[in-house]
Amino acid sequence: MTLERILYVEDETDIQAVARMALEMVGGYTLQICSSGQEALEAAPAFDPHLILLDVMMPGMDGPTTLQNLRQLDAFASTPAIFMTAKVQPAEVAHYKSLGAIGVIAKPFDPMSLSNQIKELWEEASRG
Repeated sequence: MTLERILYVEDETDIQAVARMALEMVGGYTLQICSSGQEALEAAPAFDPHLILLDVMMPGMDGPTTLQNLRQLDAFASTPAIFMTAKVQPAEVAHYKSLGAIGVIAKPFDPMSLSNQIKELWEEASRG
């Protein structure tokens, strides 16, 4: 399967704007941006993403909780997910992977390499 549609959950509008440019213009992906975990749960079924990209720290429902809730919907039980966070110590990365993420991208991210980072994680996960 080719990676085309990414559900991006991020509460900061300035980061959303940078990621939209990085992923749509540089990466060529179709992006659905949600500002909260609740919004992601509502938007995901109609958008049917190939990948879920989640900020870890969000008010209300954080990234790990959002992923846990998405995983309870049959359609997203095995959809690849990537967390984005400033907390990228090895123990923290291991924890996010234990929650079912295929990888973790450090924030602040480089807009010019973000789509390549996502593509590499996607391809690694696809190879199994």
